[in-house]
Amino acid sequence: MNPFQEKPKSLESCIVDWKTLAGKPYDKHTVDPYTRLRVILMNGTEFESVWMGHQFSRHCPDNDLRRELALLRRVEQQQQKRIAGLKPADETLLEHTIGYEMLAVDLTAALAVQEDNQTVKNALDFALLEDFDHLYRYSNLLEGERGIDPAELVGSHIEIMPGRPTISEYRHPFDDIRPPIGPQDPLLTKLHVNIITAAEQQTMNYYMNIGGFYDTDAGRQLYAEIALIEEQHVSHYGSLKDPNLSWLECLLMHEYTECYLYWSCFEAETDRHIRRLWEELFEQEVAHLHKAAELLQKYEGKDWQQVIPGGEFPALLNMAPSKDYVRQVLCSTRLTSDREGYCDVAALPDDADFFRYQDQVNHNVNTVRSHTIIKDYIARNGRDYRYQEKPHPIAALDDVGRDNTQVGRSKAEAAQHTGG
Repeated sequence: MNPFQEKPKSLESCIVDWKTLAGKPYDKHTVDPYTRLRVILMNGTEFESVWMGHQFSRHCPDNDLRRELALLRRVEQQQQKRIAGLKPADETLLEHTIGYEMLAVDLTAALAVQEDNQTVKNALDFALLEDFDHLYRYSNLLEGERGIDPAELVGSHIEIMPGRPTISEYRHPFDDIRPPIGPQDPLLTKLHVNIITAAEQQTMNYYMNIGGFYDTDAGRQLYAEIALIEEQHVSHYGSLKDPNLSWLECLLMHEYTECYLYWSCFEAETDRHIRRLWEELFEQEVAHLHKAAELLQKYEGKDWQQVIPGGEFPALLNMAPSKDYVRQVLCSTRLTSDREGYCDVAALPDDADFFRYQDQVNHNVNTVRSHTIIKDYIARNGRDYRYQEKPHPIAALDDVGRDNTQVGRSKAEAAQHTGG
């Protein structure tokens, strides 16, 4: 599929009425977990597009161009509303959050297994373990407070057990910046960086906005804590983006990424109603893409092929259970980041920024909600909640009666593990 070869609709024809915006939600009891994930993914993708369009407009002095951006942005806003409306009213904030974290794990794994750029793959693998742990923390909150089994929400497609403990994920901001990709990188790598940055940006926004509406202090504090990690992830992934693209080149890549994702969703979707929506929104995005190419030519004198040679979609995104891949990556649980690279926490000098920052935010472990959620659950039930098919590959994280706050955080624990 090459969206540049598709005949585009007019942008004006993409505008819909209120009845069309008020779509039919999925049934939370019967929906395929991957349909829910695609809805969350594309909701975040449209948020990213609208946000980027506003930023572009605020940095653009030409009102004719800003009017074109406003029309694009209005249609993107309507697309986002149609997707957001697929979430049913009876799906709670926390149930939806389980979907966010399942998406973070299976999306990251799906991108990582296709990624040839080692810097980008390392970044994906590193953050994957953190989102995997967030799924575990939120699952204990959900089962503990609501009595709902998270495994039913994820369809047993993903294990629920500790990853890199959330308490160990807090790093100094200087250590969350990665080397950016460039024009020499393959199209698939550029797509991966765009996709994961938008997904993490949406997760951060969601947690920052809805955390204050949660109805228990424990939940409010857990959302606040994990939202801060998601901010780290946005810095982590966003720093991979090519900083040398012009605003119009960025616009073209955004629209191409959306075309790629909608076509991927259309090819993978099992719900007939939602599959038709993905097809319709793909057709609208083709119109957006052609408009972006027109604007690039008009204002910068550049052909779209200078940014996206050929235009043919690379291998489509196909999210699927990633249990085996996650278990492989769990071997790097004790890694932290040190400026642009990664190392075992045992290899850090005693005066590393990581330890200083950890002491600032986590000096009293018993005030760290991601830890006390598990500790309190164990006190009530004798063990934590997890959906684990076989022993945890990290022995220190296999104890269901204790939340380990040292793995990935303590030099002594890491040295003991390595025999140092």
